[in-house]
Amino acid sequence: MSNEISRKKTRQVFVGSLPIGAGAPISVQSMTNTPTDDIPSTVSQIKRLESAGCEIIRVAVPDTDAAVAIREIKKQIAIPLIADIHFDFKLAVAAIASGADAIRINPGNIGGKMGIQQIVDAANDHGTSIRIGVNSGSLEKKLIEKYQGPAPEALVESAINHVDLLGSFDFNRIKVSLKSSDVLKTITAYRLFSTKSDIPLHVGVTEAGGLYPGIVKSAVGIGTLLMEGIGDTIRVSLTRDPVEEVRVGYEILKSLGIRRRGPEIISCPTCGRCEIDLFSIAEEVERALLTMSFPVKVAIMGCVVNGPGEAREADVGIAGGRDMGILFKKGKVVKKLPQSDLVEALLAAITELEQQ
Repeated sequence: MSNEISRKKTRQVFVGSLPIGAGAPISVQSMTNTPTDDIPSTVSQIKRLESAGCEIIRVAVPDTDAAVAIREIKKQIAIPLIADIHFDFKLAVAAIASGADAIRINPGNIGGKMGIQQIVDAANDHGTSIRIGVNSGSLEKKLIEKYQGPAPEALVESAINHVDLLGSFDFNRIKVSLKSSDVLKTITAYRLFSTKSDIPLHVGVTEAGGLYPGIVKSAVGIGTLLMEGIGDTIRVSLTRDPVEEVRVGYEILKSLGIRRRGPEIISCPTCGRCEIDLFSIAEEVERALLTMSFPVKVAIMGCVVNGPGEAREADVGIAGGRDMGILFKKGKVVKKLPQSDLVEALLAAITELEQQ
């Protein structure tokens, strides 16, 4: 029986030169938290995100200064840029004119048909794609009343209505998101929409929270949908440095065998048998490998129960003893080392594998 996930077939759109949907690799997105018109700060953050593996970046466009800044930001970054628009369709038009590769509009606050027509005209002139980003916190009042709250069906109806509206202008470079801070509502909404349309889906749990609740909610919500073949691009939403969002996104993809980027670190939780300082060793190795893109499986184990077996299954690993440890590489024991030398030896072995 195959463990491979069968992805739902969706049509393809492009964000800049990056394909989304139709079997293209599931891409990892994030969003800056700097003032967009602070160009040096925004570019600096995007470059850090690029180093972490971010493939699409979204920036907030709350005013004309932010829309104009996109032109200069685009000159200094290497990944596609999405302009996040709320309330004012004119900002979408300005962002498109500044070179945004895509825009995100919110059906709950973007305004009426006339404004959408102008956005579509600008998008057609520049080859820009549009994400219809439905959010349970800003859903249209008529749908809230119809469904007595932000039900999954309300999110789906909002998305379908705006897909049809864009379609009435003969526009189809569309992707959709249907996000809630409620994991079960989010999953239900995406499942329902995916039965009704082949439009590619950007998947995430919005306002997921700080590090621990955010990771858990995102892993459960995004992971469940990806397991069902739903999702063409993802964003983990955390109240943290956005670089953490990218790291978690790749860990979710990696855990499902969908994409491998960077090290996969296997480490034990420790128990009374552990006789080395595994916590500090694991943290030091993690920090050292933070920006590495080489896909290597690393085992950091505390004792001789599961340690040698796990280490042998990894590309490289260590298994601890009393104030010492054994270094394994490709299933073979390399040498026995004192605890003080373990991290240096492990990192050297990883570098050697990367350079082969």
